[in-house]
Amino acid sequence: MDYKKVKAEGTTVTRDVRQFDKDTHNIYQSVVIVGKRANQIGLEMKEELNSKLEEFATSTDNLEEIFENREQIEIARFYEQLPKPSLIAISEFMNGNIYYRVPETEPKK
Repeated sequence: MDYKKVKAEGTTVTRDVRQFDKDTHNIYQSVVIVGKRANQIGLEMKEELNSKLEEFATSTDNLEEIFENREQIEIARFYEQLPKPSLIAISEFMNGNIYYRVPETEPKK
């Protein structure tokens, strides 16, 4: 996922609770869906960040040999400025971009 193109708010926004249950008709189910999607996004972001930072890992770790790498600092700043995974998940849910299904309501075969 390209996080540069995400149109989520960077800060917390007060929302109308009734907007969350317009599709599911259950606020708790909506919160679970958003929470699970936020976990997916968080793991995705963490894996991407770790893969980018592995390039800068050194084989020897001495406290005296720690260097400040400008590229590493820029990568860290980029990820710090991104919206939180929960805000991205809420934005996706409100725009109808999350696919979910409820196994209990599906017909048995």
